[in-house]
Amino acid sequence: MNQPNFWEDIEKANKLNQELSLLKKELGEYQHIKKNIQDNEEILELLKLESSSDLQTELENSTNLLDKETESLELNTILSGEYDNFDCYLEIHPGAGGTESCDWASMLLRMYERFCDKQEFSCEIIEKESGEEAGIKSVTLHIKGPYAYGYLKCERGVHRLVRISPFDSNKRRHTSFASVSVVPEVDQTINVEIKEEDIRIDTYCASGHGGQGVNTTPSAVRITHFPSKIVVTCQNERSQIQNKEQAMKVLKSKLFSLEQEKKAREMANLKGITTGIDFGSQIRSYVLEPYTLVKDTRSNFEMTDASKVLDGEVMPFIESILKMK
Repeated sequence: MNQPNFWEDIEKANKLNQELSLLKKELGEYQHIKKNIQDNEEILELLKLESSSDLQTELENSTNLLDKETESLELNTILSGEYDNFDCYLEIHPGAGGTESCDWASMLLRMYERFCDKQEFSCEIIEKESGEEAGIKSVTLHIKGPYAYGYLKCERGVHRLVRISPFDSNKRRHTSFASVSVVPEVDQTINVEIKEEDIRIDTYCASGHGGQGVNTTPSAVRITHFPSKIVVTCQNERSQIQNKEQAMKVLKSKLFSLEQEKKAREMANLKGITTGIDFGSQIRSYVLEPYTLVKDTRSNFEMTDASKVLDGEVMPFIESILKMK
């Protein structure tokens, strides 16, 4: 940061500044824990010399607090993957089932928005397509924050909901599915080659909120990548140029993630691994009727307060996956 040309590349400078802040925070937490352990050892030595109920209580309270702080720091050491500290894109798509699944997808959207609020992550909708009667057909979130990808990569897969359908006049129980995919936002220093002849760029009028111009000017952008059959849309920004830039970022991130998954599969085949928890597998069930329970099928972690989970209390499930790994 002391280099004279440091601020010439604003995006790179901001990224390094964020990294420095995170490292300072983690180092500060480590030093704080280390000092408290030393203080506790001194209290323990005093208690060996002379019994004291006050010192005993102080030691117990301090140890309980240290336990929680150490657990939090431990998670950060688990999140040491190459891309864990990257920002990410999270997509939600309903499964078969029409309105019921579209509504379930909108419930998941709300859950992740609340989760981001709790973690103080920045969360922006860059593309959203509403369902015909209710809910959403698709949504893409751009999530920024410390270890955003590291945490949310644990959410990839199929999420299952069991409830009494509000759209069924006979009040029958329905099972709905929605898929969640998460890719890291690739750093600008990572080269992802996209040939001009491999893509088609379409523009169209955006839908939803955004003022009078939103439905009359073709500001929304759709990019189709023929070799991978990936289609990316962006309609959040005001101008077509901004939407195109954002859509290209998402496409690059998806292509990069696709290549990483391909390498991971090749490595798994070499190692003889036949099972996994990849995207497409059912990872979690949310049961609202006849009882309430949310259970992760990978770690077997469960919570009976389903409403709390759907209100953004997702971190306990993420922690259970990270610790299992």
